[in-house]
Amino acid sequence: MSSMTELPAWEPGTVCVLSTGGGAPHAIPVSTAVRAGSRRVLLALAARRETLARLRREPRCALTVMAAGDVACTVHARAEIVEESLPGAEGVAAVSLEVDAIQDHMQPRFAITAGVAWDWTDDDARASDADVRGALEELARR
Repeated sequence: MSSMTELPAWEPGTVCVLSTGGGAPHAIPVSTAVRAGSRRVLLALAARRETLARLRREPRCALTVMAAGDVACTVHARAEIVEESLPGAEGVAAVSLEVDAIQDHMQPRFAITAGVAWDWTDDDARASDADVRGALEELARR
């Protein structure tokens, strides 16, 4: 396993996969992962999410990022709920992933030229997602 010392950059809205334990392995796509430093990621989860309940029981998790710009890595981290309800996005918690290790999946035999394309089909959901990501970016600047 090749490792990285810092998180790579990825475009806002990149679809990542958050994997948790706290029982049988559980993985979900997330669109709100924001790079908040060289070894910290912020993301948002609805309060009703099973994933959030799992992170409360077992904070160890992994975030897999595959994005345009030749980014392919898995971030092994410890989750902490830093805001129970994001300003302007009630019922959505902010989660900080404090990075323990970054597993680099890149090899010279291939290049990641595009990530998964995620597009909201509902205008209200699209606006809400942008608001949540904006609140996370503001939290990252603190």
